[in-house]
Amino acid sequence: MGLFGKGKIFDSVQKVTGAHSYRIQGKSIVCPHCGSDRFEQGSALLNTAGMTFLNLDWANRQATILNCTVCSHVQWFLRPPDMC
Repeated sequence: MGLFGKGKIFDSVQKVTGAHSYRIQGKSIVCPHCGSDRFEQGSALLNTAGMTFLNLDWANRQATILNCTVCSHVQWFLRPPDMC
């Protein structure tokens, strides 16, 4: 199978179901595109070429992603935001 085999791109993405509001450092997170405050939370590995070459993707850092439920804009956070 090649580098871009079926399912390879999204294997490291996990989704938490349900739309919620979130805060980080005491400030509410809003979508910069539509202004909504409802997001679905997920996580993704921050893959690097070296770790992928060594087949050590599991050792890469993980980011929290928030997907706007209205316009689908995605925001990335290195620290997980707090759910309101």
